[in-house]
Amino acid sequence: MDANVRKNYEYWCTSPVFDEKTREELKALAGNEAEITDRFYKELEFGTGGLRGVIGAGTNRMNLYTVGKATQGLANYIIKQGTQKMGVAISFDSRHMSPEFADCAACVLAANGIPAYKFDTLHPTPMLSFAVRDLGCTAGINITASHNPKEYNGYKVYWADGAQVVPPHDTGIIAEVRAITDYADIKKMSTEDAKAAGLYQIIGPDLDDRYIAELKKLVLHPEAIQATAGSLKIVYTPFHGTGNVPVRRILKELGFKNVYVVPEQELPDGDFTTIPYPNPEDKRAFKLALELAEKVDADLVLATDPDADRLGVYAKDTKSGEYKVFTGNMSGMLIGEYEFEQRKELGRMPENPALVTTIVSTNLAGAIAKEYNATLIECLTGFKYIGEQMKHFEEDHSYNYVFGFEESYGCLIGTYARDKDAVVAVMALCEAAAYYRTKNMTLWDQMIRIYEKYGYYKEDQFSLAFPGQEGAQKMADMMNGYRSNPPKTLGGYKVLEFRDYLTDRRVNLETGEEGTTGLPKSNVLYFVLEQDAWVCVRPSGTEPKIKFYAGVKGTSLEDSAAKLKALMDSLR
Repeated sequence: MDANVRKNYEYWCTSPVFDEKTREELKALAGNEAEITDRFYKELEFGTGGLRGVIGAGTNRMNLYTVGKATQGLANYIIKQGTQKMGVAISFDSRHMSPEFADCAACVLAANGIPAYKFDTLHPTPMLSFAVRDLGCTAGINITASHNPKEYNGYKVYWADGAQVVPPHDTGIIAEVRAITDYADIKKMSTEDAKAAGLYQIIGPDLDDRYIAELKKLVLHPEAIQATAGSLKIVYTPFHGTGNVPVRRILKELGFKNVYVVPEQELPDGDFTTIPYPNPEDKRAFKLALELAEKVDADLVLATDPDADRLGVYAKDTKSGEYKVFTGNMSGMLIGEYEFEQRKELGRMPENPALVTTIVSTNLAGAIAKEYNATLIECLTGFKYIGEQMKHFEEDHSYNYVFGFEESYGCLIGTYARDKDAVVAVMALCEAAAYYRTKNMTLWDQMIRIYEKYGYYKEDQFSLAFPGQEGAQKMADMMNGYRSNPPKTLGGYKVLEFRDYLTDRRVNLETGEEGTTGLPKSNVLYFVLEQDAWVCVRPSGTEPKIKFYAGVKGTSLEDSAAKLKALMDSLR
């Protein structure tokens, strides 16, 4: 066993800084060198997305001490900014230890003289974004591991604009967290003392009311909802997470009458007992929802992930009787086309409209933006960069945000928040379903109409896992190999342009002309292919894996599927 690993392990086993439960958990691992090494070979890194890791004792785990350290670093940064009086909003999800981690964060902030405003119950990620703006806080903390497996939890930091932190705040906070080398330096205060001092306040239901009111303002066709609310049938599952209350509330208050919630998945459950993986991208997770849909003859099947920022969709094709699955690109573009088309028809399109997306999302976004004379703005992967664009628009009045989405099943209508919101996505999809029903169309009919109008765009992705210390080196070698010797063809497609976002370099492989990417530095490689196809490669920001994304444009569903399969097979 490495000497530093042993030293850290023994310190955690014996120091009074750590509680007895933590010390006992670690002592029970004596002799299990592999487990001890995994828990102590590094610090759980506070990266640009905050913390995410397996729950347990140790430096490389999510626990009260790593959460306390992250919060102390955040507190130090806020104090240096001079914004501590504004306070920090805190939310948490249904995962194991989420309430305890939220309470820990609130108490550390209070001990530093920073007011903490914590939700009374579990709440979706987008409501934390809304709360930061609504309460005028300097920052927000969201305790969630999103759609990761049950063993995980996480810690995301938001800034005053309501978006997850981006430069310079992310690097500033990371530096402060890394500067804390002794867990004894984490300031502590009991929950009772913090509340007595007025530094620990509970966010009540009045904020929920304001959030729901903002969503209702975004409805474009209330008359279509009223006309079809009695006949449209919706099956919904919150995947044991935070979406249950707000999703059901907004649908009920808008007038939808036939909303069937999957009973086995309605209540919070940190073990996610009924699903193999709480991710709306995983078709297996829809088993119970689709069974209920068949039983009640539902038109729509909707699932929000545990922190309710991403939405999975199935819609019934009445011609075949099948439930058709929608990728994140498909549902995003269905909502996007609805928002742009209907705003134009209703005279509600703002001047200089913008559609904001990420570089790994569908090229269909560009076609829709062009159709409605909107500007397409592409960002790095991660909705925080879409939120950052919204902030720029607000400051320089260059564009008006209409819609933003990313391929990973997340989108946002409106500017009340700065993160993707599955609650508003459910609302918009159900409204769109109601509207198209008044035109004797299903959502699947509308999806085909979009393809016929713009072309049959299709995308997919896969990942290669590289666990442990050795894996990190293999990932670096793979990325450097592509970077130093970019391929001239991929899957039979000619590579027209190569972009390296880490070196901010864009190369036209036909002319040799070079330029810059115009985006922040990030370890991402992008290949523009002929025939509107593309490939992108990047390491995951939260897991030890490399992700491969690809997209094609075909002349039919069958043609695009065949082209994409051939491209993906060649990449694998």
